[in-house]
Amino acid sequence: MAKVTSKLQVTVPKAIADQYGIRPGDEIEWSPAGEAIRVIPSGRAVSALDRDARLKLFDAATERQRRRQADRTRRRAPKTRGWTREDLYRRGRAG
Repeated sequence: MAKVTSKLQVTVPKAIADQYGIRPGDEIEWSPAGEAIRVIPSGRAVSALDRDARLKLFDAATERQRRRQADRTRRRAPKTRGWTREDLYRRGRAG
């Protein structure tokens, strides 16, 4: 976690800086993102997608979610596993 100084400066954690290639002297952009703040390294700003592109991405994500839900309903546990809870309790006892 980073702390804001009295001059409103923030230190980027080393692991994050290394992961995104942020070096001393680089500029970063601060962008409001609802309840959060998005930090974007300079030169890597994501271009805004047009409405059709966003809808296409949304539709693809929705389809992936439908497939996941369908897979979950197909994978039901068998009615019998070939053992009971009592078998497990007896298994550890001697005699």
